[in-house]
Amino acid sequence: MTLRFFSVNRIWAMLLVATAITWWLGESGQVGRGGMLPVLAIFALAVFKGVWVMNDFMELRHAPVGWRRLMLGWLITVTSLILLAYWLGLG
Repeated sequence: MTLRFFSVNRIWAMLLVATAITWWLGESGQVGRGGMLPVLAIFALAVFKGVWVMNDFMELRHAPVGWRRLMLGWLITVTSLILLAYWLGLG
């Protein structure tokens, strides 16, 4: 077993935990009661999960910096637009 194998398993476990937290926040009714904070927590977890997937499962950790910036920019742009749509829908 190589060190890379353990790293990927650890990331996979963190992805599972982040998914469980996201599911709990959504199903427990925290989103309706807590205002924007639970929503921001859900989207922050989504961004972290996206970065983990890009770096470790899409193998972008060792890719040229331009590719990493492009993918991270896309992720942040899409997440920001969804949050903006959600916030505009509240008013």
